[in-house]
Formats: sequence, C-alpha cells, structure tokens
Amino acid sequence: MELVVAVVVVVLTTAALWVGSTWLEGASERLATYYELPPVVQGGIIAAAGSSFPELASVVFSALAGSFGLGVGAIVGSAIFNVLVIPALAALISGRQLDATRTLVHKETLFYLLAVLVLFLTFALALIYNPVGDSLDASLSGRLTRPLVVLPLLVYGLYLFLQLQDTADYTPAADTERIEPLKQWGLLLAGLLVILVAVERLVEAVIVIGDAAGTPDFLWGVVIVAAATSLPDTLVSVQAAGSNQDVASIANVVGSNTFDLLVVIPVGVLLTGTATVDFSLTAPMMGCLVAATVLLFVTLRTQLALTQREAYVLLGAYAVFVGWVSAEALAVVNLLPN
Repeated sequence: MELVVAVVVVVLTTAALWVGSTWLEGASERLATYYELPPVVQGGIIAAAGSSFPELASVVFSALAGSFGLGVGAIVGSAIFNVLVIPALAALISGRQLDATRTLVHKETLFYLLAVLVLFLTFALALIYNPVGDSLDASLSGRLTRPLVVLPLLVYGLYLFLQLQDTADYTPAADTERIEPLKQWGLLLAGLLVILVAVERLVEAVIVIGDAAGTPDFLWGVVIVAAATSLPDTLVSVQAAGSNQDVASIANVVGSNTFDLLVVIPVGVLLTGTATVDFSLTAPMMGCLVAATVLLFVTLRTQLALTQREAYVLLGAYAVFVGWVSAEALAVVNLLPN
C-alpha cells in the first residue's frame, strides 16, 4: 500500500468509524432501555462497551497483525485524548462551564486513576515474570498472558460492584413502547460490521505509515488511531453537554476510559492468547496518562466545575503531548528508546 493511499484510508476509515459508532451507541442505549436494564448495566457495560468497541477492535486487529504495541498505544492515546480534549470540547462547544459533583470527582475520577495504576502494574508483572529478550536488549519487553490480565478484569468487577450499590433500588420508569427491538438489533449489528471493517483497514494503514516513517507503531497508535477511535466518546459527551447533562458528559469519558484500560486490553489478550508489550515505551506514556488524569481531577475539583479557561488549559496540555510525540516520531527529540 502506497503512503498516500494509506493516508487517504485513515481519513475514510475515521469517517466510517463515526457513522458505525453512532449506530452502535444509539441502538445499544435503546435496547438497554427496552429490556429495562439498570443504570449500572447501561452505563458500565452497554454504553461503555458501545463507545469502546473501536478501541477493542483496534487492539485485536493490531495483535493479529503482529503489532500489539499499536493497539496498546491506541488505548493509552485514546485515554489521554478523552480526559484532555473531550471535556474541553464539551465545555467550549456548549459555551459554558461544566458543573461536576463530589461523587463524580472523588469516586469516578479517583477510581479511574486506580485503573491506570492497575494496568501499569499488569505491564510491570509481564516484564518481571515473562521477559522477552535478554539483559543486553535495549528495550524492556514483557509478554502479557491470560492469567496476568485477570487482575484488571477483577478490578473492573469491583467497579461494577460499587456501581451496583448505588443503584440497588432501581425501578425502570422509561417508556419502551415506541422502541422497535428488531430494528435496533439490526442497527447494532450494522454498526459492529462497519466498525470492524474500518478498524481493520485503519490499523493496516497506520502500520504502513509507521514503517514508512521508520518509527514504532506504538507512537502512531497514540496519536492517529487514538483520535479516530475516540470520536464516539466525543460525540456522546458533546451532545450530553449540549443537553445540560454535565455530569453525564464527564462521566461518559471517565467510565469509557475505565472500561478501555481494565477490559479492552485484557480481552484483546484473552482472544489472542499472548501479546508483547515494550515497557520502555509504555511506561512513559502511562506516566503521561497519569499526569493528564491528575490535571483533569484538579480542574474539576476547583469549584466543582470545568470553566472555559480550564478547558483551554486541557487543550494546551494535549497540544504539548501531541507535539512531543510527533517530535519523537520524526526523530527531532529522542527521549524515548528507538
């Protein structure tokens, strides 16, 4: 595949991801309402899985293509994009500050920070117990196996348990008479098919671009694939903010990221059996994710709101991150191992 064709494919598949994800998320939400599922299932499983399906597909296809680092880079980069760009865009497009709650800040955001640390621990355990290469190898790589990824899955089970405690007395009140389940199932399956095809083409195109630039796939996954697969979350959060659902707008980002880190990467390993992670690249990116999460926490905690000025601070931080990653990819700076 020529480089120019690969760039065109990235643009086209990004648009296809937007369309397919819109069908998938809308159908998932209506089906959850129709079957009267409690909020913990709607938010923690249905909505999160719907908006995170592009990330899941990117991890699986990347691993099958022999470039699991690209998939992990997409997840980490998508998480950074979500916490820095999506809340900022929601605030700026809505033209007002986004109000938060203590529950959102202290429970959801801090649990998400725990999810980041748990995934980092899982990568470290892979390096310790399943090292790849020898002590003279410049890159520190470890092999993720099915037993290792049980840890983040168990932590996500804890997250669902905590959510369940807050919705134990749930009583369905939505009107389900106007929902056509067969039509929604059709839209859901169509969305899944579009996303699968688009992500498979997107991963192949990004690998071509990475090879042409002579840079690790991980770095391209952090920027290009991450931004493309984050479009569904962006759409959901901006629409929620436009409907004055500020908490839902921010909670969608945090919940989706928690799902990505604790479920998507482990599921990718469960499906492929094993995957190799370059810790020398992953660790600095995970550090950036921790810093981005702390920045979001601080901005939300001040006055329990995300102001317009703080939104620009978040966008500025993401611009710095992308600038650094691009400089690494173009060999302008060399803070990361080659």
